[in-house]
Amino acid sequence: MGKTSGFLEFERETAARRPVTERVNDWFEIYQDFPASAVKRQGARCMDCGIPFCNDGCPLHNLIPDWNDLVYQGRWREAVRALHATNNFPEFTGRVCPAPCEAACVLGINARPVAIKTVERWIIDYAFDQGWIQPEPAKTKSGKRVAVVGSGPAGLAAAQQLARSGHGVTVFEKNDRIGGLLRYGIPDFKMEKAAIDRRIAQMGEEGVEFQVNVDIGRGIPATELRCEFEAILLAIGAGEPRDLRVEGRELAGIHFAMDFLTAQNRCLAGDAVPDQIVATGKRVVILGGGDTGADCVGTCHRQRASSVHQFEIRPMPPASRDASTPWPMWPYELRTESSHEEGGEREWSIVTTALSGHGSVKKLHLNRAGFETQMDADLVLLAMGFTGPVRAGAIEQLGVAIDARGNVATEDYQTSIEGVFAGGDARRGQSLVVWAIAEGRAAAQAIGQYLGGV
Repeated sequence: MGKTSGFLEFERETAARRPVTERVNDWFEIYQDFPASAVKRQGARCMDCGIPFCNDGCPLHNLIPDWNDLVYQGRWREAVRALHATNNFPEFTGRVCPAPCEAACVLGINARPVAIKTVERWIIDYAFDQGWIQPEPAKTKSGKRVAVVGSGPAGLAAAQQLARSGHGVTVFEKNDRIGGLLRYGIPDFKMEKAAIDRRIAQMGEEGVEFQVNVDIGRGIPATELRCEFEAILLAIGAGEPRDLRVEGRELAGIHFAMDFLTAQNRCLAGDAVPDQIVATGKRVVILGGGDTGADCVGTCHRQRASSVHQFEIRPMPPASRDASTPWPMWPYELRTESSHEEGGEREWSIVTTALSGHGSVKKLHLNRAGFETQMDADLVLLAMGFTGPVRAGAIEQLGVAIDARGNVATEDYQTSIEGVFAGGDARRGQSLVVWAIAEGRAAAQAIGQYLGGV
């Protein structure tokens, strides 16, 4: 815990967002600096609550009361160690996790919870600034080799854990840079990619080998990996987007959200992106009310769209925690992201019935509260989630079983094929970064036991 009476003395504080008029003109992260004194005050608010529900609310079971107390005392290096005890990449979760830990904070029952996510991010960024984050290579080698297919947060977490246990690890990534959706799915205004690069450098010095532009199952047969490695981890994510099955879907100007976001991230990385999907000067409609849709909203603002509408098929959530999700559950309630503060319109209970135009989309036909209507649209982005991992390629070639939800079936993270494991979204379906890291760590433990407990 922090200060005994801290929760009575101090209010919740979080890092302020940069002014809208400033941040929509660049792609830098949206948050302003947060002083160490404010971080300590948040640590001081952590209560002696007996049972730390925040710990259980976090898929990683982060030692939140421990590092809150250490922060309050100014014991920063010990706070970093406590943070890393359960989380390989707190700089990722500190930026893009929706913080289920805060929803489970005991203080949140009748007050505003501790700003756990803000404290987490501050600790790790401070540690990097101080040069405390150094490679931790294994002292002894097992002689066993593991192939990790996919370099998103699940694959990276597993790779780091396995390498530190002494195994030889090679990460295969189909794209030209490491990071998976962290690299190409999350906009820079939420997480600048230097946060990934510094971790990749650390992992490289720990012995992890990275191979990019290698599409296992297409460029290299997945079956070849079984000859070269003692174990394989499929951490390929849930990359099959949910499509819209309506008349006019074939028109130009209708794209999956991830294609739109990836193109912009590639552009910011300095790549030439022929025929880039852009919102500049266009009337944009985004179908899907989740985080991916919100990322599209913010990207459209920065590309200077003429107008932006975000539609969600479900009803509008209540303004505060719904009775169906009592504390400490993740609350069903309305969430407003930074992108929504920047402009655009949001609507709920909208059903798209058709799309029309001559060659390119010009109209979106919809049902709004039982009434059929239409609106102008030059660009339609589909952000309706994902249906599971892409089957073509590694999954089909290895012949692993699929569960009833369309994900890779496992028992203790091992698939139906001995020596082949799965973790992250490929195993549990579309989920959060924090879940992906937790899955990667758990999969690495299962692989280590399979290899002889080294």
